[in-house]
Amino acid sequence: MNTAPTIIFAADPFLLKAAQEAATRVGCTLVRATTIDELHALWEQTPLVMLDEQTLAECATSSLPRRSDVLVLTTAEPHTDSWPHAVALGATPVLILSAAANSLDAALAKATGEPDPGQGLVVAVLGGRGGAGATVLATALTLTAADQGRNATLLDCDPLGGGIDRVLGTDKGQVLGWSAIPAWGDRLNRIPLRHSWPTAGVYGPTVLSCDERVAELDPRAVESVISACRVDEGVVVCDLPRTADPATRTVLAYADLAVLVVPAESRACHSAARMVTRIKSQGTPVALVVRGPAPSGRSVRDVEADVGLPSLITMRPATGLEVALDVGAMAYRSSSPLARAARKVLSHADELRET
Repeated sequence: MNTAPTIIFAADPFLLKAAQEAATRVGCTLVRATTIDELHALWEQTPLVMLDEQTLAECATSSLPRRSDVLVLTTAEPHTDSWPHAVALGATPVLILSAAANSLDAALAKATGEPDPGQGLVVAVLGGRGGAGATVLATALTLTAADQGRNATLLDCDPLGGGIDRVLGTDKGQVLGWSAIPAWGDRLNRIPLRHSWPTAGVYGPTVLSCDERVAELDPRAVESVISACRVDEGVVVCDLPRTADPATRTVLAYADLAVLVVPAESRACHSAARMVTRIKSQGTPVALVVRGPAPSGRSVRDVEADVGLPSLITMRPATGLEVALDVGAMAYRSSSPLARAARKVLSHADELRET
């Protein structure tokens, strides 16, 4: 167990009180630094530093070196200029307290050296444009993880999407919808929650879909569900919309890797480049998956230059996939280009976690 205290350097009295209450819950010693000089003296010795937006700005103009395990606590959506300050210090994620109480408790528990029950992999998947194939890749990632013997969960986080259940070829009654998940700030009962969800077909992953009663996901529910599904080295795959809503930002704060699926098209590349900037502003690693064909002969190097990322893998079209999706059942084969891309992404995400 780590006996060094956690340091909080914050001006907001509400956040100070909330942090102390969380520290008491998990048995963590919390010490308040009242000046930047006090923080300087403790910066490299403490296992965890917590800041608020006011002190974050002060730290950003000081000579503090970048380090891991820095949290920024807020009571509302952070200001735009807070993101570059946070990334410069290594402060990822930024936790909106009302939506991330579980994350704060987990971070404090980790600082004491206590085992964190949620150590599984979280992968977010987004499309460079609508119809890019993000949902299909997210589904393939989940099925591949299940084939590897891992506890796999697929979260449909796009209320306006076509529906994960349609890609899997399952009836709506076979998968649970987000409307059944309460927006609690408290921890959900992790293992019973995961195992109580219906599984999709014979592959075994559990699935949570966006049903018609959900117009917008509550970030508190998203945070609770991800925490519940990361146990036992589980893999959580989140199919995200292209919008920067609070639920999407919550997923990206948790994600070990964000995967951007980009067709080899000019407009898709332009859109993807803007998305890369937004995702990186949260400190989330981004991987590029290039999807063919290229209507105008755009090369992979062209896509990489336009998007501003090296490609992790190029995914050529899968024979018969579009027809299978149109009739409501994705044809998943372990030898397909889609499955090979999924294995490459999972391997890359695992490597990132180990570094």
